[in-house]
Amino acid sequence: MGLQLVLPSTTLAALANSWLQEDCPSLNFAALVTGSAPAQAALWAKSPGVLAGRPFFDAIFTQLNCQVSWFLPEGSKLVPVVKVAEVRGPAHHLLLGERVALNTLARCSGIASMAATAVEVARGTGWNGHVAGTRKTTPGFRLVEKYGLLIGGAASHRYDLGGLIMVKDNHVMAAGGVEKAVLRARQAADFALKVEVECSSLKEALRAAEAGADLVLLDNFKPAVRRIRLLGRDCAGQGELHPTAAALKAKFPSVTVEASGGVTLGNLPQFCGTHIDVISLGMLTQAAPAVDFSLKLFAEGATPVPHARRP
Repeated sequence: MGLQLVLPSTTLAALANSWLQEDCPSLNFAALVTGSAPAQAALWAKSPGVLAGRPFFDAIFTQLNCQVSWFLPEGSKLVPVVKVAEVRGPAHHLLLGERVALNTLARCSGIASMAATAVEVARGTGWNGHVAGTRKTTPGFRLVEKYGLLIGGAASHRYDLGGLIMVKDNHVMAAGGVEKAVLRARQAADFALKVEVECSSLKEALRAAEAGADLVLLDNFKPAVRRIRLLGRDCAGQGELHPTAAALKAKFPSVTVEASGGVTLGNLPQFCGTHIDVISLGMLTQAAPAVDFSLKLFAEGATPVPHARRP
């Protein structure tokens, strides 16, 4: 896929070094048990998912003078139990990097797996917009999580506050209105920087577009017709997302419309519609289960296969 090329080697090295220092900031007494003789270990995938995070895994073991040989490319679908790679180096270094490398690979692969599932669900409806993550990431681990989204086929959305001027409800309140907020944002935005405004009604969305917003985020809009209970009777409650998006596009066809808020894999199809360009899900990074990997040392000529993780 080539996506690993977006990760600067200097950044990878700095991250790997910081993670290793966090895990072993002082003395490594277990090194006395293993010694420093040359050793080899097999990396096994024990649960299904999408393989993601090879560059981080490599960077960690590079810091420890170990060599990684991969048997599967980035983005591969994992069918357990499968040997993914082998790592060779001094025994105490293999085990010093083991947990850090597995944690990173498991987390990145989990997010890629969740992203791939979400994209598949959305494409199954015939919708061709962007499934995206959000800025709801783990502090200090954002690069891994954003990269996992890309490997899974989702859009990473803005990487940080400087990637897009997103005017949210608190910004509007502080500025004294949508128009003032967009005007101030436009003072900083140039040809390469877009302005997005979070809106809670059609009126607000129209005002934001009129003021010059490039993107409008329809946040927490109900996506479809639902049944509600009113005065003891069942009534039809019309979802407001798609009518609002249609009305906005009718007047401002060039504005990009994003839907977010309360989106899950279960209700994602309800958010897919002709006038929706982007659907963002915080759950892709906040709720993705880790893929189960293990790293097992082995003697030459003997590579025992571990058991698959039970669902």
